[in-house]
Amino acid sequence: MARPLTGRALVRAGLAAGAVLAARQWIRRRRRVELRGRAVLIAGGSRGLGLALAREFGRRGARVAICGRDADTLERARQDLAGRGIEVQALACDVGNRDQAFRTVEDLAARLGGLDVLVNVAGVVEVGPLETMTLADFDEAMRTNFWGPLHTTLAALGPLRARGGGRIVTVASIGGKVAVPHLLPYAASKFAVAGLSEGLRAELARDGILVTTVDPGLMRTGSPRHAIFKGRHRAEFAWFSVADALPGLSMDAERAARRIVEACRHGDASVVLGLPAKLAVALHALAPGVTADALGVVHRLLPPPGGIGTTGAPGRESASAWSPSWLTALGERAARALNQAA
Repeated sequence: MARPLTGRALVRAGLAAGAVLAARQWIRRRRRVELRGRAVLIAGGSRGLGLALAREFGRRGARVAICGRDADTLERARQDLAGRGIEVQALACDVGNRDQAFRTVEDLAARLGGLDVLVNVAGVVEVGPLETMTLADFDEAMRTNFWGPLHTTLAALGPLRARGGGRIVTVASIGGKVAVPHLLPYAASKFAVAGLSEGLRAELARDGILVTTVDPGLMRTGSPRHAIFKGRHRAEFAWFSVADALPGLSMDAERAARRIVEACRHGDASVVLGLPAKLAVALHALAPGVTADALGVVHRLLPPPGGIGTTGAPGRESASAWSPSWLTALGERAARALNQAA
């Protein structure tokens, strides 16, 4: 039988824990960089969290470049940032296309006179039960959520190494830690990109490039209107958009952007955003079987297959009495503020 810790042993354990925390803080301070004048490229910076990050980097004096798939959305974002006094470059790009991604990163790095920070935030979301998902859905999720960050990262390595180091921030998801039902293509792609990001940190540290993996929980960015919903698409949109808008369950995008930028400045290995996400990660690490069983119960409460089946409908075409409503008011406000609505 193990003996209980004595008072002296508890003191020693406390001192050891304090020393570890102090060493961690010292390392963070040594790694900290100032952002004024730094060249920052945000892939997926035209709306949502990407735009919030572009504003936050710009507020701190960085020179910002953004890319996104839709030219009109990108132009509105460029005007928004320029109107805030932020030096900004913008190019339309589908990061899932290797050639486009490489050309765009090289072009924007040249316009900025080099590159200090790459932020990967572009992503797609498909919502619905497995029976409504096709191989094409998994392919699209991987193309954008995994291959996109890989393309931009490989393209950015040359400019970053030419600077003698830099930062890469990849926004994964709590869905890359815990596989939530009705988000299977999304979760699979986010697990993949989280593994890529963590592996890149180990391999690029010797080049002075510090990679940060970000795992946000639900966040008020207005993104549900651009997600694709399948099966009983109005019911799927309702639960997803309501959960994405409720305080306590979801996080304010601007606050998330500040946390991410601070993690980038200090070269942190990872950051999990939002209390529900932190609790889910902790529970899954301690008792993965319990988490899996609980998610099985959640799956039974979500809409069954049916409706439009494998045909996808965007959130903006999936309105119901539940959404938009007063329950999604904060999400709708975020959509207007973060360029999700024309």
